[in-house]
Amino acid sequence: MPAIVLVVTLGVGALAAGARQVRLQDAAADAARLVARGDDPGRAHAIVGSAGGAADIQHRGDLMCVVATASAPLALPLPDLTATSCALAGGI
Repeated sequence: MPAIVLVVTLGVGALAAGARQVRLQDAAADAARLVARGDDPGRAHAIVGSAGGAADIQHRGDLMCVVATASAPLALPLPDLTATSCALAGGI
């Protein structure tokens, strides 16, 4: 019985990590577009924060990039989740 509980817990944790990764990637993309347009970086941090992560805004040549990181859900022994998205600076 403990093995079944362990397998179910790991399965649920993996699904939760996958869902958080998708939300993090979407938030990073939205945040990158915002900062590339010249919007307030605080909005970008808020968008990534609403997905449960922290944002690092980077300028890479003509690109504005957002690297979003979040811890794995359910205290599983997984590495931190990371999503990166870039947008052309000055874009509309």
